Amino acid sequence: MRIASYATQAGPSFGIVTPDGIVDLGRRTPHADISAALAAGALPDLVAHAAAAPDFALADVTLLPAVPSPLRKVLCVGLNYRAHVAESAGREVPENPRIFARLADTIIAHGAPLWRPVNSTHFDYEGELAVVIGRPGRRIPAAQVLDHVAAYTIFNDGSLRDYQKHSVTAGKNFPSTGPLGPWLVTADEIPDPAALTLETRVNGERRQHTRTSDMILSVPELIEYISAFTSLSPGDVIATGTPEGVAHARKPPPWLKPGDVVEVEISGIGILRNPVVAEPA
Repeated sequence: MRIASYATQAGPSFGIVTPDGIVDLGRRTPHADISAALAAGALPDLVAHAAAAPDFALADVTLLPAVPSPLRKVLCVGLNYRAHVAESAGREVPENPRIFARLADTIIAHGAPLWRPVNSTHFDYEGELAVVIGRPGRRIPAAQVLDHVAAYTIFNDGSLRDYQKHSVTAGKNFPSTGPLGPWLVTADEIPDPAALTLETRVNGERRQHTRTSDMILSVPELIEYISAFTSLSPGDVIATGTPEGVAHARKPPPWLKPGDVVEVEISGIGILRNPVVAEPA
């Protein structure tokens, strides 16, 4: 089941994406948005509405981030593919996850403008698989982790590489640099998150291509580690790291610039597409 968050003239809502359009859940359920449905543990109940006649064409709504504001936690993993570690000069394969946080005002939707910050031209893409938590937990054993996963989506971890050299937090947290979407795909449709293909394209040119089985630390291992230091709640997002092929490892680096279009495609989920624009003055 694909669940999108979106806005119409009537305001924000969420619904099931079908081949014929969107079945609005905001008016069919007591839940205002997907975050409320996750918090109520109601995700399995939503499938009962999947056969209803669509209320909107997909083209007639404006998509919101796959998990809309207010986001409680967006936690990201660095250096989680061996080939990406190898292309990052001087890096060693980490024994434990390299975790950093994303601020809520960095997260944008599929189709929304991806801001190239005014501070720097060293703007890079990072296509990633993102995990959305459905059940709360702390110190979750790896064998039980997938029971806590509600859904998967796609993340593009737009990064300012020169800022990142002196501060990962700064380099990863410029406004409107973190597309998340286009929608959620429920975990029952992705029984093995290590069996997916990820590809990032810029202006149609393939820049990244990998299997998620190439992760150094798997989704269960990542969540086991993260839940050891923080409680995870429904709607929390974990971005699992990017593979090789990023701009900063290429000679010369093809930094993102206004006018570019970035697409991140993951099998079984879809395509996250965003145009790059200059940050408004």
